[in-house]
Amino acid sequence: MKIITSVKVLALMASMTATTAMAGTVDSLTVLVNGMHCDKCAHKVKTIVKSGPGIEGVRINTERRTVTVAYDAALTCADSIKAHLDATGRYKTSAYSPSDPILRNYSLRIEDMHCQNCFNRISKRLQTVEGIDSLASHLDKHYISVRYDANRTSKGDIRRVLGGLGFTPVNYYDSPKVAFAYYNIPAEAVTEETVGEVLALAGVQDANVNARQKSLAVTYMVGETSADALLAAIKAAGIAAVLPPAHECKEGKL
Repeated sequence: MKIITSVKVLALMASMTATTAMAGTVDSLTVLVNGMHCDKCAHKVKTIVKSGPGIEGVRINTERRTVTVAYDAALTCADSIKAHLDATGRYKTSAYSPSDPILRNYSLRIEDMHCQNCFNRISKRLQTVEGIDSLASHLDKHYISVRYDANRTSKGDIRRVLGGLGFTPVNYYDSPKVAFAYYNIPAEAVTEETVGEVLALAGVQDANVNARQKSLAVTYMVGETSADALLAAIKAAGIAAVLPPAHECKEGKL
């Protein structure tokens, strides 16, 4: 058995302390990146930041358009990281504060929002959510526009609130290249697994389910699939989706 003397132990501890000191202190920086609007931009920003020295980690919030960087203060500094992004010309940085309002717009297609009473129920509930600035209805196209503070709520929070009311929101785009579909599905199919399977289908941009309505809503690209092809693909994935019967609004009876 090999015995380490006290002198050797002290030397080893000194070596470990020196190594730790050389590693420097991990610090963090959060900044707004004004030109970062989508996931593709976020990937580029992350690549740019990670190419610099001393970067320990990068976390991005595309709704807030912020990037949070953990870095080794012995190898780089906040000014260097910001200058690295500013030099791109497109991804320029500015100061970020969690107390400042960051207003964003979000449009949602809600096929099961049929009338003014439906929207009134949505409006009443969303007005209780911290960070909601304003909203408007477009009943003829079954969608709402929400203006919200991304420092206080998020798209995910808004969708969860609508789901709790019994609606099935998906992302809305005002473009002839985008279409929407809505189906009834068995209760046992109302799962996150179903959402994942539908999102994996060709042309699908967004999908959501609702347990109360036993519904599946889909946003899809018309150049990549069609209504008939989409329904066939959903059924082929093992999801027993059917077109809903004609709607008979009961909102006025609530």
